[in-house]
Amino acid sequence: MQITNKKLDWDKFLEIRKEVLNSWPTGQEVDLEEAIAYQSQIPASRRFAEKLAAAKKEGITLAQPRAGVALVNEHIELLRYLETEGEADLLPTTIDSYTRQNRYNEAQAGIDESRSVGRSMLNGFPAVNHGVLACRQVVEALNSPVQVRHGTPDARLLTEISLAGGFTAYEGGGISYNIPYAKEVPLERSIRDWQYADRLVGYYEERGISINREPFGPLTGTLVPPSISHSVAIIEALLAAEQGVKSLTLGYGQCGNLIQDVAAIRSLEELADEYLSRFGYQDTVITTVFHQWMGGFPQDESKAFGVISWGAATAALAKATKVIVKTPHEAMGIPTKEANASGIKATKQVLNMLKDQPLMDSQDLNNEKELIKAETRAILEKLLDFGQGDIAVGTVRGFQAELIDVPFAPSRFNAGKLLPARDSFGAVRLLDFGNLPFDEAIKDMHRGKIATRGKLEGREPSFQMVIDDIYAIGKGMLVGKAR
Repeated sequence: MQITNKKLDWDKFLEIRKEVLNSWPTGQEVDLEEAIAYQSQIPASRRFAEKLAAAKKEGITLAQPRAGVALVNEHIELLRYLETEGEADLLPTTIDSYTRQNRYNEAQAGIDESRSVGRSMLNGFPAVNHGVLACRQVVEALNSPVQVRHGTPDARLLTEISLAGGFTAYEGGGISYNIPYAKEVPLERSIRDWQYADRLVGYYEERGISINREPFGPLTGTLVPPSISHSVAIIEALLAAEQGVKSLTLGYGQCGNLIQDVAAIRSLEELADEYLSRFGYQDTVITTVFHQWMGGFPQDESKAFGVISWGAATAALAKATKVIVKTPHEAMGIPTKEANASGIKATKQVLNMLKDQPLMDSQDLNNEKELIKAETRAILEKLLDFGQGDIAVGTVRGFQAELIDVPFAPSRFNAGKLLPARDSFGAVRLLDFGNLPFDEAIKDMHRGKIATRGKLEGREPSFQMVIDDIYAIGKGMLVGKAR
């Protein structure tokens, strides 16, 4: 399968599009010209790109939850509750797991069963099955912008229906919605399929409709070093920009150390500006999203609120454009709407208290930021070299050569050799570098930090340290101490 970072030819796009729209009956509801006309009448107050750009200009952080249920009216009721009672600034529509795997027959069975038993039997909203008009019911019932959040390697039909349905933001990418989510999907295929999604977004942009695109920053959400998630975010930003996307929100998942997390958000925006400008994408608007802790949570609600509030404080101090909010029921499964609203309100309280704080600045922060930049550039430059300047080619070859590697990912196209562990201050470092193209100075820094922790804890750094760190926050600490 040939893959290259070139804008899809429109005639080729239309040829593929016939197959995409014919893959499920609701695809026939999509009329591109009518969809553009519909999007054009959505007011700025309900458009994601405009609201994010305004927040960036004002230097404030917006709060957005995750949420989705099987049936249209119940989904509207849930989002209205999060908008009014939860005071969310931005709203989600989280897509169910069957739709993410293009298993629409099973999604329909989940809809039918949900109607039968009177509660949601899916873990999200099956937008493809419900179709264009039902999606419009959702967005028209709300006063805030609504984004589609999912986890789909092949999201082409979902993109068509979502945009025609009036959603103004769309999450995901060919790497971030493949490597952490799927086992058997070749990277060439998912990148190609996401080029289709971005080409569609780019076409809306050409017609004056700006749709916000957000690569999924946290990846596996488990001790992912900033340089790994940054590299993926910037690759996906470059791929999207080539297809005509102009509004990009790049993300990062909380690691827990305040200095590292603040440095990560700031370096991400700076690196994105650097690489997009270098390749001629001068007119993109870059915003950032900080994901509250994605790992294990304490079961005790009060302790969970502590984790949520720490994430909110970090997002505010980092000046992220938005923060994705967790709930105090994370350890117990899908949260109630009341628990979801509580997480948003706790986050908003902290954001409001800290919004006027000055930018953090210290030598440690600057050192961390420069380290993240050096590591990210090392990866990206090697990928560009492997692709002879083409980041799509270089990414596929780079994963094959293990030059980029996502910790704990299920994909068989990912080496899985990186072993991250925390240093004594809780920052994520690397115990095993796999084949990452870092120089010896960077590697020595990581080895030194982890060795220092080992001495303080009276043990040799090992895989047990990694395991301890994975479970630490659920047990009430950041650094996993020896038993």
